[in-house]
Amino acid sequence: MFGNLFDQEEEEENGFAAASSTGRDEPPPPRGRSNVCGIKNQGGTCYLNSLLQTLLFTPEFREKLFSLGPEELGSLSDKEKPGAKVRVIPLELQRLFASLLLVDQQSASTADLTDSFGWNSTEGTNQHDVQELNRILFSALEHSLVATSGSAFIQQLYHGTIVNSIVCKECGNVSQRQEDFLDLTLCVCGVSSLEETLWHMFVEEELFEGNNLYRCGQCDRLVTAAKSAKLRKLPPFITMSLLRFSFDFVKCERYKETGRYNFPFAINLQPFCEQTDGEDPDYSYDLFSVIIHKGGCYGGHYHVYIRDIDQLFKWEPPEEECKLKTQKKVEEIKNEACGPTLQEDDPLSVLTAIVSQEPSKIVLLDQLGQKLMDKIGSSWSKRFRKHYGPIGKFLKSHNDVFMLLSNGTQVTLKPNTPGPVTAPPGPADHATNADRSTHANPKDSKQQEPEDEQGSHWFDLNDSTVTSIRKSDIEKQFQGKESAYMLFYRKTQLHRPSEALNNPQYKVPPHLIQLAKEENVKLQQMREKFEATNNTIELRLHLAHRYRLENGALQPISKQNGSSALSFDRRKTVGDLRLAIYQMQELWEGDMALTMAKSLPAGLHLYNTMTDDGVSLYGAGIQTNSDLFVWNGKEVCGVSVLTGAEWEPVLLTVVRPFLGQDAAECEAGSGGSENGGARLKREARGFAGAVTLGQVRAALGEPKQILLCQERKGGPRGEQGEGEGGGATGWRLFPPADMQRTLKELSLKDGDALLVLEPQSLDSSVFTLNGDIVTVTTPSDCRWLMVEFRPPVGVEEEEEERRKIKVPATGNMLLWEVKRRAIEELQLNKQPRDARFCLRQMDCTGKLLPPVCEELSVRDAGVRLMTTLTLCPGNAPKASQIFLHFSVGAAPPAGIEMDIIVENSCTVKECLKAMLDCVGLDGTCWHLSRLDWCEEVGEPLMDEDASLSELKIINGEILIITEGQLPPKGFLKLSVWLYLDPANAALQFNHTDDGRPEEPTLAVVMERPRRSPPLCADDRAQLRNAGQVEISEDATLEDLKTQVLTLPALQDVCVPTAAFVRVWQLDGGQLARILRGQQFTLKKLKLTGGTDLCVQQLLKEEDLSPKEMLLHVKMGVPGERRYYPAEELIWDASHDSAPHSLRSCLAAHYGLSPDSLLLAKHQPAKHTWEEISNWSQQVSKKKRKKKAESLLGAPFHFKDGDTIGIKNLLIDNNRDFVTLEDEQGQQRLREQAEERRKGEQATGGDGPQKKTGLNKVRKPEVALSISVGVFR
Repeated sequence: MFGNLFDQEEEEENGFAAASSTGRDEPPPPRGRSNVCGIKNQGGTCYLNSLLQTLLFTPEFREKLFSLGPEELGSLSDKEKPGAKVRVIPLELQRLFASLLLVDQQSASTADLTDSFGWNSTEGTNQHDVQELNRILFSALEHSLVATSGSAFIQQLYHGTIVNSIVCKECGNVSQRQEDFLDLTLCVCGVSSLEETLWHMFVEEELFEGNNLYRCGQCDRLVTAAKSAKLRKLPPFITMSLLRFSFDFVKCERYKETGRYNFPFAINLQPFCEQTDGEDPDYSYDLFSVIIHKGGCYGGHYHVYIRDIDQLFKWEPPEEECKLKTQKKVEEIKNEACGPTLQEDDPLSVLTAIVSQEPSKIVLLDQLGQKLMDKIGSSWSKRFRKHYGPIGKFLKSHNDVFMLLSNGTQVTLKPNTPGPVTAPPGPADHATNADRSTHANPKDSKQQEPEDEQGSHWFDLNDSTVTSIRKSDIEKQFQGKESAYMLFYRKTQLHRPSEALNNPQYKVPPHLIQLAKEENVKLQQMREKFEATNNTIELRLHLAHRYRLENGALQPISKQNGSSALSFDRRKTVGDLRLAIYQMQELWEGDMALTMAKSLPAGLHLYNTMTDDGVSLYGAGIQTNSDLFVWNGKEVCGVSVLTGAEWEPVLLTVVRPFLGQDAAECEAGSGGSENGGARLKREARGFAGAVTLGQVRAALGEPKQILLCQERKGGPRGEQGEGEGGGATGWRLFPPADMQRTLKELSLKDGDALLVLEPQSLDSSVFTLNGDIVTVTTPSDCRWLMVEFRPPVGVEEEEEERRKIKVPATGNMLLWEVKRRAIEELQLNKQPRDARFCLRQMDCTGKLLPPVCEELSVRDAGVRLMTTLTLCPGNAPKASQIFLHFSVGAAPPAGIEMDIIVENSCTVKECLKAMLDCVGLDGTCWHLSRLDWCEEVGEPLMDEDASLSELKIINGEILIITEGQLPPKGFLKLSVWLYLDPANAALQFNHTDDGRPEEPTLAVVMERPRRSPPLCADDRAQLRNAGQVEISEDATLEDLKTQVLTLPALQDVCVPTAAFVRVWQLDGGQLARILRGQQFTLKKLKLTGGTDLCVQQLLKEEDLSPKEMLLHVKMGVPGERRYYPAEELIWDASHDSAPHSLRSCLAAHYGLSPDSLLLAKHQPAKHTWEEISNWSQQVSKKKRKKKAESLLGAPFHFKDGDTIGIKNLLIDNNRDFVTLEDEQGQQRLREQAEERRKGEQATGGDGPQKKTGLNKVRKPEVALSISVGVFR
């Protein structure tokens, strides 16, 4: 019925550990502190692991299995021999148990055991019900042990009988029927405890009366009768399966019972047995294993709590957890019930105080409301109902504090020591006092600790992960999505022999002990070999006498004699390394300092010097391929050297105008023709990052009146800036205030260009100043374009001088005019009339780019003068069209794809039809797909009615015509990016040491905060592509996080739970919103196929509610037009989203008065600030009260990642939030708008988007089975 009911929903820590293995040859790690061995998860075998651990920690089962020798079971070495009867399943189970007990490894594999079941690799990834597995495994063992001395040991340990009786009320005749059981199936719906369920099953009688009479065999007629059941035979071990999964026939859907269901640590079954005249120990059972299911009815994960009866392993007290806030409040109120510190706004505090102050400690529920009004002067409905619901519901939701008595008519506080209460007799009254005391109470934790430490030895076995727990932790599994699923009890009178305690080898066959010893020796050898190999690092030694200081960095005197290689064990100390270098350099004199170095574009730079000779290389942070500089610690070649990250050199390209006679030579040598800046002399110079721009100017030997400019970079997609293209480049002029700022403060990086310009040069035609932008225009003698003719395939090429022509051009010339002149000069007018030609640029690899739009000018098309255009056969697209490559079936090799020009507003369906017409295909079983970043067929275009512009298909993109219908819409294919913190990305996620190519990165605008890294504002960080996941739209956000963390690219991202991961949705490369609600489905979160997601690792758990906003707040620097670094702030807008609520939150965050704060929201697209006013509208009393202003609506529309500026009016009189960067951004927007008005016209279609939901596709049901041979 349930099929794939338990598909593995989430991998726990063990799954991440397995995914993050550092290499194939790494040996398995040894056991942890508890010395308990876990079991590896094959992908979906957590249910099998939980049951196997339970059987292992059942000493009687383990010893019965070990008592069977090879003479009865055979040998695994003979299982392939024809005719050999080898009982493979019990043999593999023996070897697994011996490995779990004796082999020193963190986790054992069940691959051999599942192979003996007849399972293939696919079966290991399918999840099943552990209750079903329990029965099937016992049946398989019974069939495997036929005709052996262990053929009946399953029956001896687990077999019990139930007798069902029907008593005739008229003649007293009793009709009985006996049934066997290996486990009891208990209903949890509508009942609150295990005793109550057993009471309904074995104490209460079912009457046959009215229309439901019973035919008595002795009376031979329909009579009134009573039906009952009793336990007749009790086995040594009782397994109880809880029916937590049910089917709602009204809603026609499955659901999981998550209500509270108590079970005791010890239970007396005497009231439920047929024979009750025995002694109490015959009916007493102790709990020793609880299998727990976490998740819902369509997926989840199993783990098990087990008590180590034989104390084979080391139990250590777990770390003390923080007590619940409600329990702290209860203790404080009980201690200070009469004090004046009552919190009237907290209903839990008020109700607890009312009940605790009653002499009887019991209050009638009907009188509780009146006592509440007497206490605080207000009723429950008026004060608390809006936020907490009815008072009865509130009491039930806090069942860890309150206890309802007499069918819910009375309320009392949960006592410290459980005991009988004044309530009508019920099923719980039949439990002994000892049974009642075994129900753990969080307040009894101090009393239970000695017992836990002495003998309970409870462990949580979660696949490969094993942790110690206390008895009180089991109470947490009474209810919720992570709750108890199977209970295992053993008879109290089953005592263990003293020689079995602390002895894992007890009753283990000698040949298995020998195998375990050999395996341990092999593992130890593997670990020693791996440690020796893994700890050998390669170092590069740089000796001081081989270097000189030049351009702010150390440069080798001779390229052939720069560094020396040294292999060394990183476990040795710095002193050992120093001694080894001394021995290598026999002529070294004086002190020797070892300093960490790094090769930068400017040269070699020194960082920290290692002074502690006692620390190991590993502790000193020295890794393989590290650079070490060997010197005296003071100077190199008589020159002092500045060390540290703040003096890290920056290699700049210094550009000066060159007006000498050798201008042409300078242009050719400096690459001026490529950059559009003719007659510019370029020189590479290195400077320390901590020097100011004024010091750079002085180092260049320039006077103070000289102007310095920085070359402007292109836009995020390579767009030209103001004054660029068509033979012109733009440079930003540094203001005088920047002369006192350092290169790092100005964000100057390696390779940035610095133009050195005299003020009088601005009067020339080459250099023009517009605001703070200097435009460098190509001189008239360099205003040309080279056009090269490429004839059609099959036509013989003419001579070289006939194939190339230089066409005079300017930045304002239209490209169709350039083409016309080239055709005339190349004498192509003789071609047929229908011959079409287009102009195409070529990249650095020689690949032709899409044809340029001939309706645009040279500057608007981004074509630089003094470059080459290729004249090719074909049509040029218009301004409203795009040029696409396409192929059928697979990604084509470069240059083999076909071309097509379509309207930018046409739909995917229309584009597909045009492509099919080009290649002569017909039919409807085709769809279009994009190429992914690996140049392979990637995400299909799901919405066929969307236009190409809406799907952001750009000019020159390659589309693939794929055969087949579109994949179902019930599954989503999502691209995942990993956020790299700019501060430590190189340390945490540098994977290029192994020679693999780096994965593509995406630049995102971000700000670096004091705490966790917010994803917005000015500093540039990167996102690394982590791959793609395919997941059902009905999966939850928690499922998505778990599946994302299994990607190979994220194997080094280790988080305790999915709550330590924040998921952003990207829109156009920008962070749009945070996905919130761990249990919300992706469909509810409105995720669609092809969505880009960003994963950010957090330092603490985060579970934002729908009204909690993540804001980046920046406090203004008093008296200056800039801000302190941004900080993350979580603002709870669930109760109040008005401006005063945000102001109060910020005041509490900064410890200021709310009235002294002035707030504004930053609009990054407009480079403006929108002030959040303190004003509120005054409304007449006769009129209806105006609804409070909300920041979540118009005009502010707050969303995740918004930047909020703050001014402290007590110390800052400047109420203007705009910075210099904002003013420059506004100027750029005005210039871009003016350009668009001059001729650029954008067109786009609004194709209808049809989104139809399909039924959720689930995996087919797979039956669980174990194959067993015939041994009769």
